[in-house]
Amino acid sequence: MIKLHALIFTLLVLNITSVYSQTKKTPQMKNVTEFKVQVSQQVLNDLKSRLQNTRWPGEAEGSGWNFGTSETYLRGLVRYWLTEYDWRKQEVSLNKYPQYIANVNGVKIHFQYIKGKGKNAKPLILTHGWPDSYYRFHKIIPLLTEGDQSFDLIIPSIPGFGFSDKVAMSSEAVADLWKVLMTENLGYEKFYAAGGDIGMGVTKALASKYPAIVAGVHFTDIGYPMGQEDPSTMTEAEKQFAQFVQQWWYAEGAYAMVHATKPQSIAYGLNDSPTALAGWILSFVNAGATPELIEKAFGGKDELLTNIMIYWVTETVATSVRMYKADAIAQWGGSQPLQKSNVPAGISVYPREAQFPKEWADRFVNVTSFRKLNEGGHFAALEVPNTFADELKNFFYSIK
Repeated sequence: MIKLHALIFTLLVLNITSVYSQTKKTPQMKNVTEFKVQVSQQVLNDLKSRLQNTRWPGEAEGSGWNFGTSETYLRGLVRYWLTEYDWRKQEVSLNKYPQYIANVNGVKIHFQYIKGKGKNAKPLILTHGWPDSYYRFHKIIPLLTEGDQSFDLIIPSIPGFGFSDKVAMSSEAVADLWKVLMTENLGYEKFYAAGGDIGMGVTKALASKYPAIVAGVHFTDIGYPMGQEDPSTMTEAEKQFAQFVQQWWYAEGAYAMVHATKPQSIAYGLNDSPTALAGWILSFVNAGATPELIEKAFGGKDELLTNIMIYWVTETVATSVRMYKADAIAQWGGSQPLQKSNVPAGISVYPREAQFPKEWADRFVNVTSFRKLNEGGHFAALEVPNTFADELKNFFYSIK
């Protein structure tokens, strides 16, 4: 009888342990509802009418992309949009993975949530930038959720983008929401984070403000010299980087200056004309690639247009560009700069991204891995998904 009681007790303990382990790995979601992308036919009919009635401005002979987005290229893309692109097919693809809406401090956040199949999958939140969306990461989902080195992937739409609430917030304010989403809505005690472009600022703020719960961060860029740095503290490599950034800013930075100063002025046209929206987005995509690589950066015409469509069907281009103004107000409005974090940080620098030196990154984060890659650019997760996924796995699984 004693042995029987002991056996029952052991089984109970094992069962409790198993349940506890499962609860830790698969936390319960709170204030979360399921979501699917469903766009009305009326919206698609309206889109078709607007594309067909585009008033083309004409372009300087032989200007190509030197004056901005090539009209020759854009006319071809709009023609493809009208005659071959199939949103309903893309809608099915967008609904392939589980996605939800969470109420996070009163803000509705749209996110994909895909559980890793490995025994010890790590929770990882991926943050996109502009002019992309949560769709930036769709190619790496199967690469990061299979095998022993897998992740529970949380891929949200930043507020003001896509299917999240149409409200523009600073990167630091978004980081505060991500902390609540991960710990309160999804129940993780600790998590990892990665992001580029605007997602870099959000991820950097997470590491700085919440080092006790952010176990590691990964970046593909780390910010740029803006004239606030004391030149006497900069290395020669940093000074050369600052000169490069200044030259790039004069040549390609008009979009960011407009976003950060007069976002409402361009919002009317971008929200009213799908051709204008595509032209504005393509102008920046081209700045990070070349005319020959512009489609490859997103994987082809369908993926390029699907990303643009996410802005169009949600009417979020105005709030997306307004985020630059929110960040500018936060940066220049007297708020205290974020402190350097000691959270382990991995950095992967792709050849068609700004080539900043390691000492520049050391100013902001605790760099424990700094790698330069041979292929890829600003949208590495779309352009070289296998390489990008390997970079994330190798870094995050190296953290003890």
